[in-house]
Amino acid sequence: MPLLLIASLIWAFSFGLIKTYLGGVDASLVAFVRLALAFLLFMPLLRPRKISFVMSLRLFLIGMVQFGLMYVFYIQSFRFLAAYQVALFTIFTPLYVAAADDVWEKRFRPLHFWTALLAVAGTAVIVYSGVGKVNLLAGFGLVQASNVCFAVGQICFRRLPRRPDWQYRDGFAWLYLGGAAAALLAMLLSSAAHDLNLSGIQLLVLMVLGLLASGVGFFLWNVGALRVSAGLLAVFNNVKIPLAVLVSLLFFKENADWPRLLGGGGIMASAIWLNYRRK
Repeated sequence: MPLLLIASLIWAFSFGLIKTYLGGVDASLVAFVRLALAFLLFMPLLRPRKISFVMSLRLFLIGMVQFGLMYVFYIQSFRFLAAYQVALFTIFTPLYVAAADDVWEKRFRPLHFWTALLAVAGTAVIVYSGVGKVNLLAGFGLVQASNVCFAVGQICFRRLPRRPDWQYRDGFAWLYLGGAAAALLAMLLSSAAHDLNLSGIQLLVLMVLGLLASGVGFFLWNVGALRVSAGLLAVFNNVKIPLAVLVSLLFFKENADWPRLLGGGGIMASAIWLNYRRK
């Protein structure tokens, strides 16, 4: 659980950074740069001789979905949504995580469903601010596509066969390479991505997001996901949202409804407690 919490703390800054500094940059370009930097960060740790070709291919394909496609859809949604709306629509990720795990197992586990539902309810209390007043279908669809990609990637990574002769850090670069490849393909298909006129602050933000949020964050998240139940993993998919609210208050000088924040946080805490009590 500590690894998931650290990753959530890192990612809490991403919402404000993307919206403030990268709102006008092509989504596929942002995704490609972030994942390419993450790949370069982990490339020195790559041990191709320890990992079979089949396993390397699996990691590459998981990275294409969990990182590459997820980022393209997620960043693109900022064209249609405000930052709080993007955060709001990610509350469905826990349901996708629990559903993907149950589909894989070919069974239905009520505990995972109810804890995921509690997480959704808690986050909705915090970030709900009147959905439905405008046409948000395009942005909503993009965020849900991103949520599905991230959820499916997590479950597929959890189900990889474990080998005692190599650690996940030995092949984690394959995930980033797969994600960068998917983002590069999307970038080549996007005419807007050909505009590479970025300011110094935008380049700095991209480096921080690529090396820290994507590189370190995804590694901590995927390794941490192996150490918790699927239900608790579903809950932690929403922990970053109240954390993002706190970061916005402290660093980006945004306003928040404290009763909603405390009430939603209490509901989410009860979901975590329910998982541990059951376990």
